[in-house]
Amino acid sequence: MTSNSSENSPQSLTHLDYRGEAQMVDVSEKAKTRRVAIASGWVKMLPETLKAIELGNAPKGDVLGTAKIAGIMAAKQTAQLIPLCHPLPLAKIDVKFTADPQLPGYQIRAEAITIAETGVEMEALTAVSIAALTLYDMAKALDKSMEIGSIHLLSKTGGKSGYYQQPLSQPLPK
Repeated sequence: MTSNSSENSPQSLTHLDYRGEAQMVDVSEKAKTRRVAIASGWVKMLPETLKAIELGNAPKGDVLGTAKIAGIMAAKQTAQLIPLCHPLPLAKIDVKFTADPQLPGYQIRAEAITIAETGVEMEALTAVSIAALTLYDMAKALDKSMEIGSIHLLSKTGGKSGYYQQPLSQPLPK
C-alpha cells in the first residue's frame, strides 16, 4: 500500500505511515478544543417485547438501565476496543432510549463530550453499539428475532474539520 507524498493532502490516510503501515496519528501539536459527538441507532423488536420492557416485565430485570450503563462504560473503554483510537478524557457520556412503537423498538442516542486534541465520534458510536447489544442481551429471552441497525454519527463539533451534521436520518426498517 502506498501513501501520498503530501502528508496533508485530502487523499492521505492518517492511520498509515509513509510505508503504508498502521500508525496511531500524532495529535501532540493539535490544540485542545471542546468536542461533541452525537450518534444514534435502533433496536427493532416484536411489539410484545417493547411492551414488556416498557412495563418492566423482562426476565433479566431493568433492560434500559443496564443498557445505559453498558453504553457509558463502553464509551470509556473505546481506546481499548478499537485499534489506533486515542484514549480521551471524557467530560460527559449520555445514552438515551426512546420507545418507538412505529419501529417497533427503541431509538438509541449517545452524546460524548471532551476537551481534547481529537474527536469523540468513536466514543459516541461505541456507546450506541454496546447499549444496543446489551438491550438485545437483556431481552433475548423474550425475543431472539430483534434487529440492531442504523448505527451512525448524527453530528460532531470541534477540531479542524469543524461542524458535521448528517444530512438526513437513516430510514427506519420496514
